[in-house]
Amino acid sequence: MTLRIGRIAYLNVEPYFHYLRDAGFCGEIVAGVPAELNAMLASGAIDVCPSSSYEYGLHADKYCLLPGHSISSIGPVHSVLLFAPEISSLAGSPIVITGESATSVNLLKILLREFCGVEDFSLHVPDRPVEQSLADGQPALLIGDRALAAARECPEGMQVYDLGALWYHFTGLPFVFALWILRREAAEQCPEAVLALARQLQEARQQAFAHLPEMAQKLAQSSGFPTRHLVEYWQGMSYDLTDGHLEGLTLYFTLCHKYGLLETIPDCHFFPVT
Repeated sequence: MTLRIGRIAYLNVEPYFHYLRDAGFCGEIVAGVPAELNAMLASGAIDVCPSSSYEYGLHADKYCLLPGHSISSIGPVHSVLLFAPEISSLAGSPIVITGESATSVNLLKILLREFCGVEDFSLHVPDRPVEQSLADGQPALLIGDRALAAARECPEGMQVYDLGALWYHFTGLPFVFALWILRREAAEQCPEAVLALARQLQEARQQAFAHLPEMAQKLAQSSGFPTRHLVEYWQGMSYDLTDGHLEGLTLYFTLCHKYGLLETIPDCHFFPVT
């Protein structure tokens, strides 16, 4: 049995996927935005995915985690950005969002309520591109490649708040945006394939970080970002899952529970790779 892997359609996963076939993975790879892949993972349409930390928190009983891997930030993440005149101005204001990532949306809720003292705000998905609402002066949350692009042409009167940087400022901990989440059925049905995938991911990451300029050069034209920009972006991300990362993740889950975003505080269950 081969695994079906979900691939977030963002540049931040490239260090996992660029060399994954070269590392020996021969299963199916399905692309999508985080919200789509979360639903596919929950339904069993895919087996494993670098997926939303919040998705794991919602359905931890269905999943286990591949150890050692994440998509995280230790400080600025550069691709999860709030655009607003200033934080204090958000009281009583609607904030437009894409609806692509529940983890980032709930991180914004926590940052505003727990650390910034902003309670009275609302979030909604507009019926037009968020970038158009932002251009008209509405506060907005953008994630992924769209956030990277918007930051290069920030509208006048708007400040750019990096949610990874804000989290680190207030907590001193990494923020884990995505985990390699595995359905428990897949873990039970094809453990050898999962073990192979764990090795392949590690090898693919090592290859990517040994060849970042070459990887960036191949993607520069299609992505619209200069080679140097892409290299700096990947170097600024954290792809590990250390004890410090898990401490940050547990704090996020705890605050989600505090504000009614999760019913319980989930434990992290790992697939055994040794």
